[in-house]
Parts: sequence; structure tokens; C-alpha cells
Amino acid sequence: MKKRVLLGMSGGVDSSVSAMLLKEDGYEVIGVTLELYEGSCCNVNTILDAKAVCQTIGIQHITCNFKEEFQKKVIDNFIDEYKHQRTPNPCIECNKYLKFGAMVQKAKELNCDYIATGHYAKMEYSPMYQRYVLKKANNREKDQSYVLYSMPKELLGKVLFPLANFKDKSEIRQLAEEYHLKVAHKPDSEDICFITNRDYCDFLERNSSLRPKEGNIVNRKGEVLGKHKGLYRYTIGQRKGLGISYKVPLFVIGFRPERNELVVGEENEIYQKEMMVHEINLLLVDDITEKMEVMVKVRYSSKEEPATIEKVGPDTIRVVFKNPVARITPGQSAVFYREDMVIGGGKIMEPCC
Repeated sequence: MKKRVLLGMSGGVDSSVSAMLLKEDGYEVIGVTLELYEGSCCNVNTILDAKAVCQTIGIQHITCNFKEEFQKKVIDNFIDEYKHQRTPNPCIECNKYLKFGAMVQKAKELNCDYIATGHYAKMEYSPMYQRYVLKKANNREKDQSYVLYSMPKELLGKVLFPLANFKDKSEIRQLAEEYHLKVAHKPDSEDICFITNRDYCDFLERNSSLRPKEGNIVNRKGEVLGKHKGLYRYTIGQRKGLGISYKVPLFVIGFRPERNELVVGEENEIYQKEMMVHEINLLLVDDITEKMEVMVKVRYSSKEEPATIEKVGPDTIRVVFKNPVARITPGQSAVFYREDMVIGGGKIMEPCC
């Protein structure tokens, strides 16, 4: 009997080629498009593109309305984080609660053996660890293992990544052409899906109680250097848009919300040697019982940094970097790697001074 797989389809080329590859591998494929937010990338054109691809391939396509779950788990979290001077990564929340939450439940209802996505990542069995492990994709430039670290451990071995072994995006588009898929040259979507005008401040102001509230921009000593337009408009490490004329470039290094102050400093002040991480999710190991040498990414686009991690509480890990790291930002995720394997990760709490 064919194994049945529920594939998340965004109407883009990656998930479309994934559908074709899964079918060629002998799976019974059901494509699902998640309706998440009105006016986002999950719009009527997205659904029509996904349906057209499924019709071309000859597989079933369904849609699932997860707008309520998306609002609660992603949008509300996004707003709340900015209210508290943290910088969230909504893609990680979406993967955790929608793709590896609500979509998994739908797969169970449809008696699917696996779920699949068009992410660039790899899932392989490791004899050393005696479990399936999440690994980087062969295409390191496109690798998305960082945003997948929060998947539940019980899904290891139950998630398929058909694009794991491709080394270049041009190969994906070429396959789409060969399969006569209409989305072969559809542009990639790389922005936050629910912010269509690239202006997150505008989104926050239209969808929450946040409004511009002027306050002082100060240095560590408390000297006033200028005025800010609302703390939610700034993030750690930000240089542009401060509106300050100073002898050297200045960067956002912190917040004093009780005084409505934005704290800035010189470039050397954005580097930190330590940080604390919570909301931990471990995939490669069941627990961290002693110090571990790892590589760490503090943002999706950042390079990995060597560090030591140590569990200091039931849900807290201290990270000590070999070299100081710039722009450690509360709300972002820190993901730990051993070679090309994802150990796990968590949310950055606050820089340690």
C-alpha cells in the first residue's frame, strides 16, 4: 500500500516541485494550502496556483482555514513581542503551531503517514544517535533548518523534505519547467507573509494599540542625544533611522521602557559574549547534562558562531561565545548545531553584560 503524505503547498515553485517529486517516489500525495491571513500570501491566487499544479500533477488538493489559529499563535505573538521591546520571528511560530501543529492534526484526520513541506532541510536516521535527526539541506545558501528547530520531537522521521538534496534553486525551476508547472518562474516570497507593504510599524499601528510615543534617545550614561518615535519602531543593533548627528555611528543597544528611553551606543557596544535562552526545544538529544561545544546562529541570516552551552534551569540555557557576537536580540531564536545537525534551540531572553 502506498504511503500517504500531506504536503503543505504555498502555490510557489518549491512546494510544487516537492509534490511532483513525492508522487514520483510512489507516495499518495494530498496537497494542502493553509488559509492563514486575509490579504497575505495565502490569498485566492495562491490557492488557484496550488490547485492548478495539483491538477497538472494529478493529485488531490484541499484548503484548510487556520485563520483563527494563525491570529492567536502568530499575529498576537508578533504584536505582544514588539510591545515588550522584543523582535520576533513569525516564521518560527508559524512552523511550530501551524505546519507542525494544526497541519499535523489534519494529516491524522486524513490517515496520512507523513507530512511534507518545501523547506530546504533534511531528515535522516542517525545510527549514532539512534533517532531521526534534522539536518541542513545540501543547498547551504537556502538552508532553512534554523526556522524548523521548534518542531515537536515526536515528528522526527515523520516529516519529509523533498528538496533536501538539491544544491541550487535553478535545478528546482528547471524541474518545474520539465513538469510543465505554471509556477516555474514565480518569484520567491521572502518577506513576512502578513505584512504586504514591508512596513511592520504600519501593521502594528493598524492592528494593535501601539502608537508613536516620543521619548528620549540616550547613551548608557543617560545623556540625551535625540528623540525616538516609539520603542516598537527599533530593534537591537539598528543603525539607520535614528535621526542623530554624532561624531561616530550609533546603534541601538537597549531599551528602558519604564522611562520610555531608547539606549544607543557605539559599534563596540553591540557585541556581547553571553546570552540566556529559554523556551528550549531539543531534537538531537533528550537533555543537556553538561557543557557542550556547539555552533550557534542567533538570526536566520547570521553566520554560525562557536560557543559553549550549559543548562542552568529547567528551561534555560546559558550560551557563552568564543568571540563576542553582535546584535544579540531578545525575541529572536538561537539555534544550536553539531556539524550539520540541529541540536535544538530556544528564544533569546536578554544579552548578558
